[in-house]
Amino acid sequence: MNPERKVTSSAGGVVLNRKGQVLVVSQRGRSWSLPKGHIETGEDALEAARREIYEETGLQELKYRKALGAYERARIGQDGGENGSEWKKLTFFLFETEEEALKPVDSDIPEARWVDRDKVAELLTHPKDREFFIQILQEI
Repeated sequence: MNPERKVTSSAGGVVLNRKGQVLVVSQRGRSWSLPKGHIETGEDALEAARREIYEETGLQELKYRKALGAYERARIGQDGGENGSEWKKLTFFLFETEEEALKPVDSDIPEARWVDRDKVAELLTHPKDREFFIQILQEI
C-alpha cells in the first residue's frame, strides 16, 4: 500500500424493503453504491451506518438484522475509476425497513432507489462493491 495514501473507515448498510428490494444510491450522479460513509469521531460502525443511510436516503426506521462483514478498496475517482489517494475500509450491516419513500438529505446524493436484488450487482460501479454484494447475496 502507498505510504502517502490516506486510510479511512466507512460503514453502511444493505437495506431491504418489504418486497425484498435493495437500496442503492447515486454518488454525485457519477457512480452507484450501497449507502455508506465515513465513521465520524465518537461513532461506532453501526451508528455511522444508520446515520449515513439516513443522510443518503432519508430512511430512519431501520431494523438491524446482522453484521455482513467488511472489505477494503480504493476510493472511486471523479471519472468513475479508482482514486489511489484514499484507501477505504468498509463495514456493512443488514437492515430491513417498512419505509418506501426515499428522500436523500445529502446534496451529494441526487438519487436513491429500490432495486431488485438480482439487479444490484450489475448496477454497482466499483468492482469490489459488486464482488462483496455477490458474496453476501445468499445471506440476505
